[in-house]
Amino acid sequence: MDLDEVAGRLYGLPPSEFTAARDAEARAAKDAGDVRLARDIAGLRKPTVSAAAVNRLAREHRDDLGELLALGQELREAWERHDAEALAELTRRRGELAGRLSRLIRRDAGLSAAAAAEAEQTLDAAVVDAGAAEEVRRGRLAKPLSYSGFAPAPAPAAPRGKPAKKPTDSTASAESASEAKGAAAKSAEAKRAEAEKREEAEAKRRAEAEARKAAERQEALDAHREWVAALEQAVQEHDERAERVAGLERKLAKARKRLAESAQRLEVAKREERHARHRIG
Repeated sequence: MDLDEVAGRLYGLPPSEFTAARDAEARAAKDAGDVRLARDIAGLRKPTVSAAAVNRLAREHRDDLGELLALGQELREAWERHDAEALAELTRRRGELAGRLSRLIRRDAGLSAAAAAEAEQTLDAAVVDAGAAEEVRRGRLAKPLSYSGFAPAPAPAAPRGKPAKKPTDSTASAESASEAKGAAAKSAEAKRAEAEKREEAEAKRRAEAEARKAAERQEALDAHREWVAALEQAVQEHDERAERVAGLERKLAKARKRLAESAQRLEVAKREERHARHRIG
């Protein structure tokens, strides 16, 4: 077992499962006596939602992603040649491929607007930068990638003694580069605008959901207050009536006592009357 093998397994997992699996792999390496590998595994970062979505794309839609990355290489080469015609065609194809992959990501991962924008930004970086393309192809991203600027990353410098090939028509090359830069700028601006719209829609949805929750909480609170008031009134009425009943019971007890005393006096009087009648007779 090595770090490359472990990372390949971990970054194929959903973010919710990553940390527990990483810790288990680190413990296994430590138990096996490989402390350095355990430390390296423990240092692997949990991927963001958007990075995990791109990692999943690299595994489940390898051919589709490979087509986009191959087009990115052609685009960089056309830029180096200042080939305006090729750049225009490749830019069109890039838009189609990137759109298809973005739909796949959103369908498979169910991303929020913000996370989807980060995933699309990562694919854009992979198209214009060979290093980013390799990272995306490996499917082990921990965070989204980005690339600043409208032009693709420059090709590696030519070896010493071998100057880079210059265009034969510098004026035409400059115009081609300017056109390509303008098209790239418009595409980037359109994507930014679309991302902003998605973010605004997501923010509006969240605000409406919070408003509904607040209204439900207020309604529940009002209902609770009404029940508390009703309970307090019922308790008060119960206590008052219980007190009245207790008072009546005390009065009844006294009346019964007086009745018993009267009955006793009546019995004594009857007995005396019988004795008197007996003496007379």
